[in-house]
Amino acid sequence: MKRLPISVLAMIVVGMNLLTGCESTPKPAGTAATPAPSKPPALYTGIQAFGCVNGLAQKWASDVIPVRLESQVNSEANGQDGKATVWKAGFISPSRGKIKYFFCSGSRLKESPPYGPSADVEQMYGSDVPSLGFQPLFLKVDSDKAYAVAQEHGGANLIKKNPDQPVTYFVLWHPKQRALYWYVMYGKDKESAAGTGIVNALTGAYAGVGK
Repeated sequence: MKRLPISVLAMIVVGMNLLTGCESTPKPAGTAATPAPSKPPALYTGIQAFGCVNGLAQKWASDVIPVRLESQVNSEANGQDGKATVWKAGFISPSRGKIKYFFCSGSRLKESPPYGPSADVEQMYGSDVPSLGFQPLFLKVDSDKAYAVAQEHGGANLIKKNPDQPVTYFVLWHPKQRALYWYVMYGKDKESAAGTGIVNALTGAYAGVGK
């Protein structure tokens, strides 16, 4: 089984309209208003999230190149089944010499990015970042499929041991292999991860385990 190293670098806004109806007769005194039902969060797969932010990135710069895509685990979704309420995508603009991160959020949590697509501020990037740029045509296999493949190669045992096991997803380009991979990490970070399955994002083939 081929082994590939995992590389995790140190490294979205929809307005809500409130509709109020007018009644012809006043409510009886002392009648409490019925609280509006809380809206559920929206879960996205990786490709759905990438499509959510790609247009916003194109508006920022016409020469944008994606360099990473990653999910975030929170109390709304633990990442199992390949879905998350928050995804973060990084794009570089060679003409600007800057990188900018964009968020696709279906979260209702106050600490999460606002619901919908949004962007962070642009910043300088390191000399090694351009080598991680990839063409979107290599991203054919979605995160839910990558999760299913990882499950077949040891991930199911980790979920069996810990049914609440968080799962985080990364899309990273491997320059030497000239291939794009999903890193399905069973954990919130590399240090605490119980294991990481690597899946080819173009073919869906299992590529090994991350160190």
